[in-house]
Amino acid sequence: MAGSFINRFGHFVIPFLAIYLRQLGFPSSVTGYTLAAYGVGGFVASILGGYLADRIGRKPTLLISCFGASGAMLILSMAESVLALVSGTFLSGLMTCMYYPASSSLIADLIPLHLRLRAYAVQRFVINLAFALGMTTAGLVASSSFFFLFIADAVTTAILGVIVLYGLQRGIGKKSNEVSAGWKVAIGSIRRNGPFIRAVFSTLIVAIIFWQTSSTLGLQVIEISGFDEKTFGYLLGLNGIMIVFMEIPLTNWTRKYDPQLMIGIGNALVGLGLALIALSGSLGMLVISIIVLTIGEMVASPVCSSYVAGLAPENMRGRYMGVIAFSWSAAIGLGPMIGLRIFAYSSHLLWILCGVAGLLSAWIILVGRPSQETSLESVNRTD
Repeated sequence: MAGSFINRFGHFVIPFLAIYLRQLGFPSSVTGYTLAAYGVGGFVASILGGYLADRIGRKPTLLISCFGASGAMLILSMAESVLALVSGTFLSGLMTCMYYPASSSLIADLIPLHLRLRAYAVQRFVINLAFALGMTTAGLVASSSFFFLFIADAVTTAILGVIVLYGLQRGIGKKSNEVSAGWKVAIGSIRRNGPFIRAVFSTLIVAIIFWQTSSTLGLQVIEISGFDEKTFGYLLGLNGIMIVFMEIPLTNWTRKYDPQLMIGIGNALVGLGLALIALSGSLGMLVISIIVLTIGEMVASPVCSSYVAGLAPENMRGRYMGVIAFSWSAAIGLGPMIGLRIFAYSSHLLWILCGVAGLLSAWIILVGRPSQETSLESVNRTD
């Protein structure tokens, strides 16, 4: 948790990358390709990271990710050509996203089932406290120098690696003795797991919506609404502050209800939050948009993490978490690319479509709810 705080506080670059590339004079298409490369790297990481988490253990996978991501960010800081930017963001996405299947699996390994939802809520509390403080800081730094964003990102990720190396006791997160023979067996298990498949597609859609906050939302704030980088940083910081003060109490309420219902409601609210921007680009509406979006995120995300972990067989948990991480990685590539193209045509259309996509995501997760498996009923209801 301490390492996650430091790492997330310094996760400066990607949310500001669209603004950075625009200031360098690159067209929207280059921004789309660059962020898509980050998503492709994340796609490879979700497969490789989940496999390594099960095969060589959680801790070794975390170490590869942390030190690799730190080096990749330094490389990206020196990139000037389109090829260098695309290659650097691909490597950064590969190394950064390898972290999530291992860390999510490690929490599920260490925390008993009846406390797991709360553990994921605490992790999100730590991450979003850091995000709120980090984005506010990043907005101030970006207004004077983007170069220091890259350096701070690299340094904080390296610090996380040191904490993992020395802070996690020896032998923690070792590979399972019952690991299945490669991805073939795991894929067969996943294909037969209907609730998990629906969770993957629902997550993909809502992640595509959510990634607009790190691409087109910045352009909306600066180019359409006429505000500066500081305002954008404060808006993202508001998201983190709300989660810090509200998510754990809210989770104590949401854990009492059906997880699929909570995920569906939350995903619909995420889409609605961005759809509100189509009504007005004023500062007041932007704040309301972030508030609604954040409420949706707080309702859905902790429940979703616990729900998905409960769907996974213990000896394949790393690969299951890798597949759900793939949804976010794919969204990193698809979200900005699709969003930037629609934004160039009509910003109003983009925000309306975000609302429609939120409803679609909710429908996908809820469609199997009437026949909900009894084996999953205890995932979020056990105290």
